[in-house]
Amino acid sequence: MKFIVNNMEPRNQTSVSEFLLLGFSQDSEHQPILFGLFLSMYLVTVLGNLLIILAVSSDSHLHTPMYFFLSNLSFADICFTSTAIPKMLVNIQTQSKSITYAGCIAQMFLFMVFGGVDTFLLTVMAYDRFVAICHPLHYTVIMNPWLCGLLVLVSWFISLSYSLIQSLLMLRLSFCTNWVIPHFYCELAQALMLACSDTLVNHILQYMVTGLLGIVPFSGILFSYSRIASSILRIPSANGKYKTFSTCASHLSVVSLFYGTGFGVYLSSDASSWRGMIASLMYTVVTPMLNPFIYSLRNRDIKRALQKVLRITLYVQ
Repeated sequence: MKFIVNNMEPRNQTSVSEFLLLGFSQDSEHQPILFGLFLSMYLVTVLGNLLIILAVSSDSHLHTPMYFFLSNLSFADICFTSTAIPKMLVNIQTQSKSITYAGCIAQMFLFMVFGGVDTFLLTVMAYDRFVAICHPLHYTVIMNPWLCGLLVLVSWFISLSYSLIQSLLMLRLSFCTNWVIPHFYCELAQALMLACSDTLVNHILQYMVTGLLGIVPFSGILFSYSRIASSILRIPSANGKYKTFSTCASHLSVVSLFYGTGFGVYLSSDASSWRGMIASLMYTVVTPMLNPFIYSLRNRDIKRALQKVLRITLYVQ
């Protein structure tokens, strides 16, 4: 393992060139099983979300705000999963646990970007459902293309800004001789624990943004659905209530899955434990993998568009 010793520091600090990601199993016998499992999950995630993007882009009936946000969510999910899983698959295949220092910083940066975009997009989609149900006559005026594009751009801008600042703050840290990260990806909190220099600013920023990306969007989602529930209860017929609720059932399922696994990660007493890594796996892989199924199984428009895409694909072949 290569180190570059910093002679300017009186303490035992190094500028490390590599980190070690311990992953799920130290037993070589389990590695082929893990490789096959994670590769299958990754392929299903990419193909499922890619089909959603193709379906939305190819069907003019789906060129609406709700499906515009859904296609952006699918793109962010593909990128989110691709941040950690391919490197883990390479490490399993080569039986290596190393990741370069630059690769680790890049992985943290991308993980924060796409995780943040996911959070904001789910909030924007909740607002879209709120306007559609509570203000149906003004829906097309409020959710115009300019506002939809602006909401997506703001989501990306905030996520990129925080991730860039946190990554730059990571670059100023010095690390001790312990460069082992007991996780399957470069998790920010785990990396900060390895630093020998002062991490107060990093932790303050982390706690502030956890509130911004966690509490504020989640509160917005709760507010939107409280108003939606109030509107649904005022509908006189049971059939009308069911039809109205069904328009947001898929999004509500995705929100529950995303925040349920996300809170499981951040509320875990030990993120490096087996339970903590399973929660992280649910958050980074299982949730993005299930999103296309949740939206397609209960949505006739998506099913029709997917059938159209598959017919075109088979015809071309």
